[in-house]
Amino acid sequence: MAEITAALVKDLREKSGVGMMDCKKALVETGGDIEAAMDWLRTKGLSKAAKKADRIAAEGLVAVALRDDGKGMIGAVVEVNAETDFVARNDKFQAAARAIAKTALDVDGGVDKLVDAKVDGGETVGELLTGLIATIGENMTARRMARFVVSEGVVAAYVHNAVSPDLGRIGVLVALQSSAGDKAKLTELGRKIGMHIAATSPLSLSVEDIDPAAVVRERAIFTEQAEQSGKPAGVIEKMVEGRIRKFYEEVVLLKQAFVMNPDQTIEQLLAEQAKALGAPIQLTGFIRLALGEGVQKTPDDFAGEVAALTGQA
Repeated sequence: MAEITAALVKDLREKSGVGMMDCKKALVETGGDIEAAMDWLRTKGLSKAAKKADRIAAEGLVAVALRDDGKGMIGAVVEVNAETDFVARNDKFQAAARAIAKTALDVDGGVDKLVDAKVDGGETVGELLTGLIATIGENMTARRMARFVVSEGVVAAYVHNAVSPDLGRIGVLVALQSSAGDKAKLTELGRKIGMHIAATSPLSLSVEDIDPAAVVRERAIFTEQAEQSGKPAGVIEKMVEGRIRKFYEEVVLLKQAFVMNPDQTIEQLLAEQAKALGAPIQLTGFIRLALGEGVQKTPDDFAGEVAALTGQA
């Protein structure tokens, strides 16, 4: 058996485009024979997956999963991408997205840890996706994930543009910490806030949480606009502060007007419901994942889509 050297692994990596660890495993399995290792990678679908890895995946699904945890709950949301929206209708892809979201419930970390986590005690998320790439013929990635743990209370979920239960194009999680015993009412409140978040896409939970750079940028714009009025400096300062308050009302979740009752802010809604349920309710966190958000497509990607659809990939 040939010695599995770093140079040999590097050679196979360059020939196959597959990751270093998989290349090393292939060489170990084949006694250091490069050609046999290439065949081993092809058999496992890894070589095919590597060829598709550069194709941009901006479609797919956002999946959510929830689990009761005694007095509290755990919730997770993941974005699993593919190249075309047709894949989102594929039963195998939908089952995989659900399984990945369920796996994320026990992953304390980001998506890098998620891909190495095992799905139902079997293959890893990364291996599951590699198998799907080989079967379906499109590049796929687990792009983003978020997870909330509430010791007492609920994590509620809302999915917008759902294609199937817990699967859609926008997924929202809302964490509500509360000793109120009625979990059903807390969950309904969280779901309504989730619908609000899906519609308004707030930048932060509270004024304190907002990115200072965003405030500086808005203040500079408002100041320049106010100075064009030609009014005294004291008046301009008040005008700017008024616009900053309006900015907070537009982008800070707790300050936003509730979409189902514009006369009430989210902060006021929480206070009202806390009074009705007889216990304080603290909104400790939220996340909104929109499918393909921030992914830039190029004209070449559409050629890849056509190839996938015509079986020429």
